[in-house]
Amino acid sequence: MATMGNIIFWSMIVLIIAFSTLIILILALSLSNDSSSTSSVVSRDRFPLANLGQDVLLSCHLTVAAAVQVTGAVAVTWTKAYLSGEVYKYQDSAPQLEDQNPQFDGRTQVFPDAVARGNGSLLIMAVTSRDDGVYTCSISSSNLDGSVHIHLRTAAYSKPTFSVKDGTLTAMGSRWQPEPEVTWLDSKGTVLQGITLFTENPTGMYSFVSSLKQVNVPTTYTFKVQNLLVTATSSTNVTGSGVTEKTTFSFSSSTVPVLSPSRFLLPLSGLLMYAVGCT
Repeated sequence: MATMGNIIFWSMIVLIIAFSTLIILILALSLSNDSSSTSSVVSRDRFPLANLGQDVLLSCHLTVAAAVQVTGAVAVTWTKAYLSGEVYKYQDSAPQLEDQNPQFDGRTQVFPDAVARGNGSLLIMAVTSRDDGVYTCSISSSNLDGSVHIHLRTAAYSKPTFSVKDGTLTAMGSRWQPEPEVTWLDSKGTVLQGITLFTENPTGMYSFVSSLKQVNVPTTYTFKVQNLLVTATSSTNVTGSGVTEKTTFSFSSSTVPVLSPSRFLLPLSGLLMYAVGCT
């Protein structure tokens, strides 16, 4: 009859094997992602950011050298990680949508003239938060094939509007998601104390009203509204006749990090030492 020590020992061995398998899988995925950079299929933007409710074009095309060499009809297939069915498929010079996931019904298309030249870029219309995720674009012909992974991120953002009255400068914004933060700064970059009210509607969109009291005239203030993905920076010039502004948007390139195998090595070594100690 097995002793408790033996049971614990073999349990640890099973766990070590399981974790080792996971490490191998992660390495394989990392290598496959790296290999996409040498594929004959590339994307101009592998981490696009779409504004919710608007359309987005996911870039996918053959490299110049591959496009020159292509022969025969070109087929394009788009899939999405963890989603059954296909996002879109174009083959034999026509859409093939029998296996299309209902989420994308009537909302996706490629462009036949572009496909014939090796460009399989996909248009997704009226983007929703459900569209966020990793897509794979595969292009093939009679003499070549390749694929590229594209991580589509979604957010809602809009340009703020400004008004000034009785010495109070007010910024208003709508359609922000995830929830944003706002910051007022003076012309020297010093953070100022404003009063901000956020409102969330039933769809999860945020709007805000932010006020800065006792502003100087004339002077310039900077107003920033940002969430994890988007930052809107507005330079507001307050004069005796009102306020003028110029707003620029910047977008985060951050994505969900791939877990490094080294994060598992220390726990695995600890498990092994524990298992040996139990024998």
